Amino acid sequence: MTAPRPAFPPLPADPAAASPAAPDQADARSVTERFLAELEAHKKILYKAARLYCENPADRQELMQEIVIQLWRAFPRFDRRSKFATWMYRIALNVAISHSRQQRRRTGEATAYSIDDAVVELAAVEQSPSDAAADISVLNQLLGRLSQLDRALMLLYLEGHDYDSIADILGLSATNVSTKLSRIKGRLRHEFAEQS
Repeated sequence: MTAPRPAFPPLPADPAAASPAAPDQADARSVTERFLAELEAHKKILYKAARLYCENPADRQELMQEIVIQLWRAFPRFDRRSKFATWMYRIALNVAISHSRQQRRRTGEATAYSIDDAVVELAAVEQSPSDAAADISVLNQLLGRLSQLDRALMLLYLEGHDYDSIADILGLSATNVSTKLSRIKGRLRHEFAEQS
């Protein structure tokens, strides 16, 4: 059973601060309402990015706050050429990777954690619960050894995003995504077989 998820962190007090031209109050309220509606509709992205890069619940909460702040600051520049979820993933993963790098510099330790329920589905096919739990543990360890970009690639892949979508989110070419995922999956299969 999972713990209840925390509420969204509060937005910065001045919605006009993120915009170069200060809108009137009605426009500011409209922007805030649109942002909060989009954030609510895609809140799972926050939890997934924070869980992927932070083990400690307090650190996850801090990271989610930072992601929301960065989303809020960038929202006036969201031009709707891509889906909101794609744009949100791009920002959330970039903030999470930067946060992880800062943590590693501060502590000297890499932070790598569970990729969520997609791993459970991957490892639990036709296995007893104890075998599946052992496989999930091994798979989480293997995923934790991946580079930050490779973890982000696997998260998006396990969630069912197509290569073009992953490429758009991470700023790579679809060919590069395909090549990287093929190599990652091959390496994970090999390492998983060695440890099982």
